[in-house]
Amino acid sequence: MPNPAAIDRLRVTDLHFDRRNPRLAEYDVGPDADDDEIIPILWEAMDVLELVQSIAASGFFSHEPLIVARERDEYVVIEGNRRLAAVKVLLDRTYANDRDWPIPRLSRRATADLEELPVIISDREESWRYLGFKHVNGPAKWSSFAKAEYIAEVHSSFEVPLSDVAKQIGDRHRTVERLYRGLMVLRQAEATGVYDRENRFRSRFAFSHLYTGLGYKGISSFLALRGVDAESATPVPEHAIDNLGELCLWLYGDKEKKERPVVERQNPHLRQLDAVLADREAIAALRASNDLSNAFEISRDPGAVFEEALLAGKRELQRARTYLTSYDGSRTLLDSAESVVELADDIFAEMDRKRRADRRRSRGRERT
Repeated sequence: MPNPAAIDRLRVTDLHFDRRNPRLAEYDVGPDADDDEIIPILWEAMDVLELVQSIAASGFFSHEPLIVARERDEYVVIEGNRRLAAVKVLLDRTYANDRDWPIPRLSRRATADLEELPVIISDREESWRYLGFKHVNGPAKWSSFAKAEYIAEVHSSFEVPLSDVAKQIGDRHRTVERLYRGLMVLRQAEATGVYDRENRFRSRFAFSHLYTGLGYKGISSFLALRGVDAESATPVPEHAIDNLGELCLWLYGDKEKKERPVVERQNPHLRQLDAVLADREAIAALRASNDLSNAFEISRDPGAVFEEALLAGKRELQRARTYLTSYDGSRTLLDSAESVVELADDIFAEMDRKRRADRRRSRGRERT
């Protein structure tokens, strides 16, 4: 961070939001977005109201200046966009009037005090270490997607290896690699046209599904990621691009086609999808039905499924026995119980037959 003594003051009207801010990247804010587009996003998604109330009550804390970069003849706030938004809505009553936001009225003196804000003039290359430490592992943490955007920006703009990024911001090298790879895979999907993040089924973008899943063996194999350089900007080989589109569809769905994602929750669905993508028959079933539960059953070891089903059946029968005194003499229920007995007898007989046969084969091998 620049020397704290080098604090200047600039008029709020001369300060501009950072359209490259990693948090705004989650909302696809373009380079030409104006304040009327950016401020509502900051208000709704980043709790600007809390800052509005604090600044209205106590003023702007002068010992925590905004960090500003001079870019294209503009002063761009690279640290402090939420605070800038709070000040702008306090100074401009149209935001309160047009959107019915609960913005306090300021006295003339308080208004005058906010018309200029303390700033430190810096640049992105000089400030990235401080910003990363503060927002990746510090007190004002970004979302995983914002962290990934920040890591990619530092890596590509300043040619900083991912290992050095991790050291500077106080994070694990492996975590930085996972976030970076997740973003590169997502960008590949969008650049090749196999998926559009804006067409996802849910409004919330669960980036962690993607970057976590890429570390699983089945998903990684499905995308042919083995042996790919961790810092590659195009980690998915060309022959697996269609598979990438399918993966994104299963993770995030399709709003236009009204197709829900098969991964509703990371636990257990992401692990189930990973198991499916390691089995050809299960992949075919998922493609045909979009039913993760059915495809997962196909992917499982038959012996494990049998044991689980048998033990579950035993537990349910024990539960039924607990409530046996409530049986009302229904013939239908009695017939059901008889069917259970027949099924249990058949299963037991087949298990016993197989066990005897296995023992005979074992004794035969011992004799030879």
